[in-house]
Amino acid sequence: MALQGPEEVGEQVEEPEDLDDQDASSISPAEEITLPPGTGGDEESQEAFLLPWDRFSSWLHCICVVGFDLELGQAVEVIYPHHSKLSEKEKTSICYLSFPDSNSGCLGDTQFCFRFRQGSNRKSSLGCFLENTDLDAPPCLKREQGHYYGYVYFRQVRDKSLKRGYFQKSLVLISKLPYVTFFHSLLKIMAPEYFEKQEPCLEAACNDIDRWPTPHPGRVLTLPIMGVVIKVRIPTSYDKPGTSQLVQSAQGDSLVSIILPTIHEVDLFRCFYPVFFHIQMLWELVLLGEALIVMAPSPAESSETVLALVSCVSPLRYCSDFRPYFTIHDSEFKEYTTRTQAPPSVILGVTNPFFAKTLQHWPHIIRIGDMKQAGEVAKQMKVKKLKNLKTLDSKPGVYTAYKPYLNKDEEIIKQLQKGVQQKRPSAAQNAILRRYFLELTQSFIIPLERYVASLMPLQKSISPWKSPPQLRPFVQPDFMKTLEKAGPQLTSRLKGDWIGLYRHFLKSPNFDGWFRSRKREMTQKLEALHLEALCEEDLQQRIQKHTEVEVVDLVLKLKDKLSQAEREQLPVRPGTLSKLRAHIEAVILALPEDLQGILHKPPTS
Repeated sequence: MALQGPEEVGEQVEEPEDLDDQDASSISPAEEITLPPGTGGDEESQEAFLLPWDRFSSWLHCICVVGFDLELGQAVEVIYPHHSKLSEKEKTSICYLSFPDSNSGCLGDTQFCFRFRQGSNRKSSLGCFLENTDLDAPPCLKREQGHYYGYVYFRQVRDKSLKRGYFQKSLVLISKLPYVTFFHSLLKIMAPEYFEKQEPCLEAACNDIDRWPTPHPGRVLTLPIMGVVIKVRIPTSYDKPGTSQLVQSAQGDSLVSIILPTIHEVDLFRCFYPVFFHIQMLWELVLLGEALIVMAPSPAESSETVLALVSCVSPLRYCSDFRPYFTIHDSEFKEYTTRTQAPPSVILGVTNPFFAKTLQHWPHIIRIGDMKQAGEVAKQMKVKKLKNLKTLDSKPGVYTAYKPYLNKDEEIIKQLQKGVQQKRPSAAQNAILRRYFLELTQSFIIPLERYVASLMPLQKSISPWKSPPQLRPFVQPDFMKTLEKAGPQLTSRLKGDWIGLYRHFLKSPNFDGWFRSRKREMTQKLEALHLEALCEEDLQQRIQKHTEVEVVDLVLKLKDKLSQAEREQLPVRPGTLSKLRAHIEAVILALPEDLQGILHKPPTS
C-alpha cells in the first residue's frame, strides 16, 4: 500500500519537523501524556497487571530488518525485540515478501503490505486478554487467528560503494492487526530515522511502543513514538456503519503532531479508478468468494488494490484467504497455482510477469496499470476475454467470462465520472464510493439478518431449570420465500437476479463465516438470558426440597455457568454475575461444614 507524501498521513496539527527541535525526551514516554479514560471499567485494572513487552505484543509481534546479501540473497538481519520468536518458515516468507520483484523497478522509498500464514500454532500468554480487547472490534478489524500482516518500508537507492551498486533494505512491522493506514503512518516516522541512525533508534521505538495503552475499541489513544505523537481512535462494532468517528483536536493536544482520521481504510476510488466501470461486478465477485488475481506494476499498487477489494463488502467480513502481495517464493505457490483442481477462494496480488502465464486458467483477472497514469479510464468500459491476457503488459481492465447477477448501476458511474470532470477532491470521490458499497452490502445482508433473527427462540421458552433452547436451523427454501416481500428491493434501486445471487452466496465461505459468527452471538445471547433467569430464582427455597448430593450438583453446575460467562464474556445485564456469585455462596453456606470446605476450594487445572 503506497502512502505518498506526508500530507497523506493524516491531518497534521504541527509538522513533525518542528518537534525535532524540541527536547524529544520531554514528549517520548507515554506516561507523560495524559491518556483519556477507556470505555470499559475493567480495562484499566487488567492493564495494570501487564508484564514488560505485553503492551508491545498487543500491537506488534515483532519488527524485522530485511537486507540483501550478495551470497545469501534476502536475509533477516535483525529482529526486535530480541526475544521475539519466528520459525524458519516464517522468516523465509518475510524475506521474500519484504522486497519488490526485480521487474517492479522501485527506486527510492516504497510502502506496501503482505499477509502470510502463521508457521506454528504459537500461543500467546496474552491470549485471553487480547480476545477480550477484540470483543467490541468490528468484524473486519479483529485480530488474525492464523495469519500475520507484514507492513513494509522498502528503500532502494544508488550506492557506488556497494558491490551491487544499490542500497536495498526493508523495515517490516509484523502484526496480527489489520490497521494498515496506522502502521504505514508509523513506518513513515520510524523508517527514515532507522535508515539514518540504525539499530539504537529501533530499540528506542520498541520501548516507546511498550508504553502505549493497548488498542481497545472505542478508545481515543495518544501514542508517542520517536519524538512524534500520533492520535487515533480504534473503531468499535457499535459505531454506525459508514460514519467515521473523527478524532477531534483538543486543547491539550499541543504535543500531538499527527491526527489519523482512520486506522484501516484505503482510498477506494484511487484503487478502483483504473477499472471503475466494473466496480459492481467486482463487488459481486468478492461477495461470492470467487478466485481473483490482481496484476499490478508494483507491490504498493497490488497490495492497495487487494485491500480495497476485501473492504468493498464491509461491514461483512471477507472470510476467504487474501494475499495483498504474493510471489513465486511463497510457501502456498504450488497450492494456489496447480491446474489439477479449480482455483481456491482467494484474492492474490502479484507483480511478476511469470504469473500472467501461470495463472491464465484463473477465472477472474484484474489488470491494474500505473495508478499515476489515469488517462486510460475511459477505455475500460468492456470486460475483456481471458484469452486476450498474454502478458503482464496487457492493457488495464477486468478479464473474465463472469456474467453479473445484478443489472449495472449507471447512476454511480455517472456520479464518479462527473466528479472526475469537475476535479472533485479524491477524498470526496472515495466517500461516495465507500457509501455506495456500504449501502449495496447492507441491502444484501439485511434480509439475511432479518431471517436469522427469526430463528431465535422466544424468551418465554427459556426456563432456568432446563438447558437453554437451541436456535432453529437455517432452511434455505424458507429464507428464499422471505425475499418475495422483504428482499433487497425494499432498500436498493438495483434490479436483476437477486435470488440467483443469494443462492450462490449461500454456498460461499463468506456466508459460512458470517452465519457461524451470528450463530455464536445468538447462542451466547441465549446462554446470557438463561443465566439471568437463574439469578431471578429463589435458590434457597428450591434447595430445601433436594438432597445434599443434588445441592452439590447444583453448586457445581452454577460454578460452571459462572466460569463460562466470564470466559466467553456473555452479554449479561450489569450485576448478574455478582448476583450469581452471591447465590452460589448462600447455597454453599446452607450445606454441612465439610462440604463447604470442599466446595470453597478453587478448582485445580
